[in-house]
Amino acid sequence: LYLGPKTPHTTDYDKRFANAAPLGFLGFVICVMSFAVVLMGWGGAGPNMAAISGMFFFVGPVLLLLSLIGLWIQNQFFPMMVCGLFSVFWLSFGMLQLPTLQLQASYAPAASPGSPPASLAELAAAGAASKSYNAVIALYLTVWGFAIFTFWLFTLRINLVFAGIFALTSTGSFVMSGAYWKVSVGNYAAAQTLQTTAGAIFFVVALLGWYVLVVMMAAEMRVTISLPVGDLSHYWKRTDVELAVMEAEKKD
Repeated sequence: LYLGPKTPHTTDYDKRFANAAPLGFLGFVICVMSFAVVLMGWGGAGPNMAAISGMFFFVGPVLLLLSLIGLWIQNQFFPMMVCGLFSVFWLSFGMLQLPTLQLQASYAPAASPGSPPASLAELAAAGAASKSYNAVIALYLTVWGFAIFTFWLFTLRINLVFAGIFALTSTGSFVMSGAYWKVSVGNYAAAQTLQTTAGAIFFVVALLGWYVLVVMMAAEMRVTISLPVGDLSHYWKRTDVELAVMEAEKKD
């Protein structure tokens, strides 16, 4: 299993260092699955992510950043970019979930003259329901949806499972964006439906991620199983040729 196009290398980093990709995948799938089940409200869980905000800082990003460094050393460009993309996403999204920051309070409507001063918690609650705050988050998720869609285009050179993960993640981002747009106009019933739908999409993403993780770990641990991932590389021109052959082709 590989997570990037087969390219020739002038070094033997892949033989000198451990495969860093599974570590990043582990952080990714733990965050995605936790995120998904909370969005779907399993066990009565609410949409508030404050209880698991630490996961967005010390699980996903830490493992993804460690994997990023290892993949950079190993000259694995595309997996390195993927780890960088999702590490900064979880870090930025985690900032929105920290209750101590009370970022929503800055979006609270101005108090009417003569009214008693509201507490910080009351301001945060009012801001979280405001149109401007939810529109900002919706735009934020829309941009992420397009970014992940861009990465999906390049996964078509790799394998079907990897491409499916990015296609569904991009779709889930757009659906979550729609949920925030609905909150911004006060349509909470539609927002709840979209939130649950996004959670279901991300849950499928997590299952595909676990599948890829098992395949990679089985290969590294020399487990004698062969699970399909839908190799797409044979539909593209080969790039795993010797450097000398590539140079000769350029001269011709």
